[in-house]
Order: sequence, then C-alpha cells, then structure tokens
Amino acid sequence: MTKPLVTIVDDEPEIRRILTDALEDAGFRTQSFSRAREFEASLKRVTPDVCLVDLSLPDTDGLALVHRLALEQGAAVIIISGRAQVQDRVTGLELGADDYITKPFDPAEVVARIRARLRSPRVQGSHSDVAGFNGWTAHFDRYVLEDGSGAEIPFSHAEGEVLRLFLESPKRLISRAQMQEALGGAVGDSFDRAMDVRISRLRTKLGEDPKNPRLIKTIYGAGYIFLGDVEWR
Repeated sequence: MTKPLVTIVDDEPEIRRILTDALEDAGFRTQSFSRAREFEASLKRVTPDVCLVDLSLPDTDGLALVHRLALEQGAAVIIISGRAQVQDRVTGLELGADDYITKPFDPAEVVARIRARLRSPRVQGSHSDVAGFNGWTAHFDRYVLEDGSGAEIPFSHAEGEVLRLFLESPKRLISRAQMQEALGGAVGDSFDRAMDVRISRLRTKLGEDPKNPRLIKTIYGAGYIFLGDVEWR
C-alpha cells in the first residue's frame, strides 16, 4: 500500500526539517516547499493527501492559498501558524481549512492530527461520490453543490466532510462526540467552533433560514439531525 503523502509549505527550514523527520518516522511520505508558487507548480504533477500550510509565506497570503486548496484540491488542509489569535483560527476555518495548529507545536500532535484527517469519511466513505437530496445534488468528486437549475456552488473539503457525514446518516441524531470521532481534530472549543463554522456555511450555501433551517436541524445539547431525503447515485 502506498504511504500517504504530506506536503509541508513553510519558509522556516527548521520547521520543515522537524516536520519531515517526525512524519517520515511515522510512516508518511513527505515533500516540502518554502514558497507557495513552488508548491502550486507541484500540484500539476501530484496531489498530496494532506497539506500543512504556514500563513506567513514570503510570496503569497497563506490564507488565500488555504482557500484555493480547499476549493480546488482533494487534499485535507491543516494550517500551522504562529498566529494564535482566535480571529486567525476562525478565519482559517471559514476559508476551508480542516484544522489549525499553532506554533510552537509538538510534532507528535501534528502526526496525530494528520492521522485523524486520514480516518475521515473522505477516505473511508462507503457510498459513491454523488448524492441527491431535496432538489440538490452533491458532487464530492468535484466539491460542488448543484441546484435544480444546474447552477453550481463550490464547497470546501472541510465542508464536504460534514455534508457527507450528514448525507450518510440522514434523519438520525449525530452528536458532537460522534462528529469528533468521525472527523478527527482536537476535542474542545476549537473543534466545536470549527463545526459551527462549517455547518453555518453549509446552511448558507443550501439557502437555509438560519433561524429556522429545514435540512440541518440543531438539537441543543445533543447534536444535529439532517432531515433531507437522500439518494446516492
């Protein structure tokens, strides 16, 4: 079996060395880049399974790179940054990042977060890549939602993980603990905030009334229920 490929995009040589050593010791393949343009050129040849992206890159805005990756690539995206402010975390998650790790970090934690990403439904989902529900079609192979008129709305990899989880378990309560187990990530406020952001963005893309959503219902203190009629194709 081919080892998963992890790409590191960080302009600090020591950070790249630490991450490369830890990941290769853990059984991953790695490639690393100090510049975003070098990394993006490599995407024409190979798509990594996970991208580790620093926000402070010398040749581009790291958040813009994260957003492009989330919408255009099939890889999971984890931000690794020295920016520890809550707003930076929220912005990164809103733009489509799957996880956010602050520097300084424990390499073992990075390895654990990556393994959690690779256990997600993107890798292990038992259904196909296309699902219809309530006038919508979700194309997980292309990361787009298609409405009844044929118009397409892109969604990020992170949003797609949550949407697939809902579509694979319609009309069943999914607790926060079940979401954390299925999707990985750190337990606690950071994970809860990430889920709130992703569900809010999915509701917006589905045209949901935030005060009275029809498809993704919040059961306060318990979790969420997806009320759509789902057909996998």
